[in-house]
Amino acid sequence: MPQRNTPRRDGRGRGFENSERLRELLTRLDAEGPDAWRNDPVATELMRYAADKYAALARKHGLDPWEAATAAFEAMRAPSVRRADDPWAVITRAVQITCIAENRANGLLCSVHQARRPRYSSFHDAERFSDRENLLTDYHPAFRADPFTDDDEDDADDEVEASGATGVESAVEDTIALLCWYGWEPVVARAAIECICARLAESVSRAGAYESLRRDRHARALLDIPAPSWYRLLRIVLGSPDASLTGTNASRGVLLRLLIGESLRHLLTDVDLAVAVTVAAPGVMRGRP
Repeated sequence: MPQRNTPRRDGRGRGFENSERLRELLTRLDAEGPDAWRNDPVATELMRYAADKYAALARKHGLDPWEAATAAFEAMRAPSVRRADDPWAVITRAVQITCIAENRANGLLCSVHQARRPRYSSFHDAERFSDRENLLTDYHPAFRADPFTDDDEDDADDEVEASGATGVESAVEDTIALLCWYGWEPVVARAAIECICARLAESVSRAGAYESLRRDRHARALLDIPAPSWYRLLRIVLGSPDASLTGTNASRGVLLRLLIGESLRHLLTDVDLAVAVTVAAPGVMRGRP
């Protein structure tokens, strides 16, 4: 009576469905060097088999089967897999962990490496700021409080609450339109503003959001915005923390100015703001010596 783990000989798996045959194949590929994975026809069949084997697992986490096959490939190259009692069991677990991390990384808008860490994976998925049904002024106090502890701007809170006609979604869209008017790419402008607003919703104040974003190199890298452009954009949108600018429009920032009643048309007439936004555009900053 044939054994249950007898490898198939239909030309598709070449026997590597069995863990011992897989161990032999991986050992041979490792001994032959890195080019073996590229040139060996059995290695090609192995990867096709892995893509089929883990297709359901990949779809469960919203991934392409070949992304799961890539995770399997990375695991197969590890010496620990060749030494394991059951190589396929180790590979399957590695693919499962990678699929979960990939799914979390897509939701959190971060790297897979970070998504594997509990300090990041514990957060909820990122969401578009405009998808919120309630106004930010109702949801979070950051827009109702003075960002840099200036007593002269305490009345800004009352102005925001009294100007219920200006919604957060409108302010966000106007901010994006302002950036695009002065040379920002629409996709980059939208992604940057939504990132800033999402962080603002998690912070206790605009000052806190400003400092958090200023130090967040990963967010800037994901947006592919040069550091000078990113820092200028934060000052434009959230307001400058410079104490000498306290009480000025530069200290309030574009979002707060829109929320307390200033129109986009009025902001477009602000010469200083126009220069700041134009200079901060990524293309301009990259072109500077």
